[in-house]
Amino acid sequence: MTHAAATGRTTLEKFLVEERRRAPEASGGLGLLVVDLAAAVREISNLLARGGPDGGSAKRPKPGALANDLLVRACERGGRVAALASGELDAPHRFVGHAPLGKHLLVCDPLEGASSLDANFTAGTIFSVLELPAGAGAAGVEAFLQPGARQVCAGFASYGPSTVLVLTTGRGVHGFTLDPWSGELFLTHPAMRIPEEGRALAVAGSQERSWDPPVRRYVEECAAGRGGPRGADFDTRWSGSLVAEAHRVLLRGGALLCPRETGDPGPGGGLALLHEAAPLALLLEQAGGAASTGRKRLLDVVPASLREQSPAFLGSRREVERLASYHAAHDEGLDLPYTNPLFNVRSLLRES
Repeated sequence: MTHAAATGRTTLEKFLVEERRRAPEASGGLGLLVVDLAAAVREISNLLARGGPDGGSAKRPKPGALANDLLVRACERGGRVAALASGELDAPHRFVGHAPLGKHLLVCDPLEGASSLDANFTAGTIFSVLELPAGAGAAGVEAFLQPGARQVCAGFASYGPSTVLVLTTGRGVHGFTLDPWSGELFLTHPAMRIPEEGRALAVAGSQERSWDPPVRRYVEECAAGRGGPRGADFDTRWSGSLVAEAHRVLLRGGALLCPRETGDPGPGGGLALLHEAAPLALLLEQAGGAASTGRKRLLDVVPASLREQSPAFLGSRREVERLASYHAAHDEGLDLPYTNPLFNVRSLLRES
């Protein structure tokens, strides 16, 4: 008898089989692709738990590159992916010989938050699965330039005190926790739903000086607490890990803000649209939340390049709608400046 059978707990593999029975019209081979991704997540988790392959060697490869290699190998073994676009690669990696099974495209940020691993912060893997367009042939860059609404699967793995895999295949959001003893991913958070509103605010304050006025207005109102226009205290923080903050907002409600920086000469700032923003947007929407650029539904944005960036506001529906309304009011010249003595001289989000 297997460990899963003995405990009566649902494994990821069993869950995917049941999902396939409930939705036989779903994209063929998707469940097996998720199993391949889960195998890579286990390997990345083990790699991080032991501090890397060479112990304390100063010459060891960077963790992000190692995580990318593990994802590539998992796709190689499974044969379900035609090409992979990664935040670690300059161009898509094509899997020659995977036809006819390789009918999907994988987009991933192999190890988001890797720069903070030396401080033992949480890191994560973000992934998105698209169908290979008909007639795409060699699965080049153009095949990946699809709006987020076309994703057939999205999710992230969080490597913290426990390793958690959160994913959606378009039928709700479900969380699985890795049992280090058996190596199984067990369903621990079925049918996750984000509260319609919440008091968690995740935003990196280092670029506060270059935020657009609607973003500044929203954050200042939250920071004002009970005495401000929101009439409530918000838990405002930023750990340096996008995955950790997205997971916290998903569980507790609130908003995750990755705004455009007005002083940034780049194409928009915010998050990498394909690698980060789109998969997180699909997850939040499937959990009952919302995701916006401030002026448009995030999942409707059609990327023009693999590296395109976009402002991203994700979280509880009412919070995202409030942010969108602030952008609309600003664009129409109808917003009134919010003043608070706390922010006249020194911002609470700025170093003194």
